[in-house]
Amino acid sequence: MKLRQWQDDCINLALRQYLNGNSHFLALATPGAGKTLMASELADQLLKQNLVDLIICFSPSSIVSQDFSQSLQLRINERFDGLLGAKGHSLTYQNLQYLDDDFWELFEQYRIFVIFDEIHHCAGSNIDNANAWGEQIILNIQDKAKYTLALTGTPWRSDAAPIVLSNYMHPSNKISCDYVYGLAEAIQDDVCRVPQIIAIDNNNISVVDDNETKTFTSFKCLLSQSIIPYQEIIENEAVIKYVISSAQKKLSSIRTKNSDAAGLIVASSVEHAKQIRLLMKACFNEDAVVVTYRENEPTNIIQQFRHAKTKWIISVGMISEGTNIPRLQVCCHLTNIKTEMHFRQILGRILRMTNSKNQEAIMYMPAEPKLLEYAYRVKQDVPFEADVVKFEKMKGFTQDEIEDNDVGLLTFDNTTTSTPKINLHLSEFLNVIDPEVFDGVSETDEEHFLTSSYEKVVNIFGQFKQESIALGLSELR
Repeated sequence: MKLRQWQDDCINLALRQYLNGNSHFLALATPGAGKTLMASELADQLLKQNLVDLIICFSPSSIVSQDFSQSLQLRINERFDGLLGAKGHSLTYQNLQYLDDDFWELFEQYRIFVIFDEIHHCAGSNIDNANAWGEQIILNIQDKAKYTLALTGTPWRSDAAPIVLSNYMHPSNKISCDYVYGLAEAIQDDVCRVPQIIAIDNNNISVVDDNETKTFTSFKCLLSQSIIPYQEIIENEAVIKYVISSAQKKLSSIRTKNSDAAGLIVASSVEHAKQIRLLMKACFNEDAVVVTYRENEPTNIIQQFRHAKTKWIISVGMISEGTNIPRLQVCCHLTNIKTEMHFRQILGRILRMTNSKNQEAIMYMPAEPKLLEYAYRVKQDVPFEADVVKFEKMKGFTQDEIEDNDVGLLTFDNTTTSTPKINLHLSEFLNVIDPEVFDGVSETDEEHFLTSSYEKVVNIFGQFKQESIALGLSELR
């Protein structure tokens, strides 16, 4: 397979740095650009030049780990299953804490090249501020591997902790990447699709509380001036129906040219996913595959969907970063996780170019202020806020809390709260092109939404409208 120009350039630069005495290389490449293939080719060249003996790869999920294993095996033309005679092994970061002394002894006996996919899951500039995964890397790999390659599409962490093995420039604390290949470059090179983000809003919302009625002209106003949680918006049947209806029409249009094109719906919880699936069947007579941590063998479900003709898959934390399903072209962002990292990783699932005639990539989402801010700066490789890194001791968090918050698997169970029902009356939507830039709301914590009880009634009587976010990327094509 012929390498893309950016892959070839990145490999050559990494080899030069390794040969010049640098043991670590950090590559930032936009989601969907082809980091797995690049890393596999680099591993193959290191083996052929007799610079390393074995390859070890770590990644954040079993589905990505399998993909890396297959890619390395095809590129190197050697077994890559970790058994006797193999050239290496592909593991998840979860495995780091359970590897025994016999495994770590390999680093004393052999020249090992270690690949870290989505390295931002591993935190720590030293043992004091490291999370559990970062600690293992610092103790057992950092000074013992012959060479290391770190890959990421989002080189920052939601908790502002430093990323393991990374260098930060003083005094700005901005991360220093050895190679950067951003979304704007990928679009210009026809490596990634041009994303279109459609924000759904409503212009006439009323909240009745103790016989007092307040009206709001947008979801932004509702969320910033009342105690109605965002969770209530994404779980409302009318909102779900409208978002899915719009996405369904777009996917059907794309499938007239790409018969295998598919859509991804990212839900906030297992119950939410089931609700969406039932509504899709009842309202659109459309079946959907559901994949959550509760399913038996979720990795196999994703693998089967990847090569099937099924239109829709609904995911809770299972299809985010690194998951390669190129036929995905439409996405519905209906999760309550509102970090910029998670937003970009979800968007990245629909950006991979294929040989199909239609290469549209469309994300639908409610017009929540933070999500709108993320959409307007999606072409920035490292957002301004990501430059704020705190080099302080990790404390007060369990390993699961740190990783789940960062990877976007954190979900909430609202069965113990009594929140008001939102009654919506659908009317025709309004297309709005190039909307005004939203100011957003302050970074307030919304935990009180999930722990309080309310006696409010919310009515949404206005028009739904679709706002097409102007990303400033289309002129690059």
